[in-house]
Amino acid sequence: MAEKLLYKIHVRGYVQGVGFRWSTVREADKRGITGFVKNMPDGSVYIEAEGSEKQLKAFIDWCKEGPGSGYVESVTVDPYPPVNYKEFRIEY
Repeated sequence: MAEKLLYKIHVRGYVQGVGFRWSTVREADKRGITGFVKNMPDGSVYIEAEGSEKQLKAFIDWCKEGPGSGYVESVTVDPYPPVNYKEFRIEY
């Protein structure tokens, strides 16, 4: 099995109130990624995503486009040691 990685991802733009979190859950589940997504007070969306390098690359590419409603201005990605999330969920 490929080495598991954890990326902490910040998505900025018009990304709240447009279904971004729910779409992120669907996309993560489709790709076998675990972790969480949540809205931040500054209007951004924060994601912790665990998976293989291949899974995460495709997921980040999706994050740069978003679900189609709203728009993404920037995506920053920082690698961290994995923490072994069991599922992907929305945090409030």
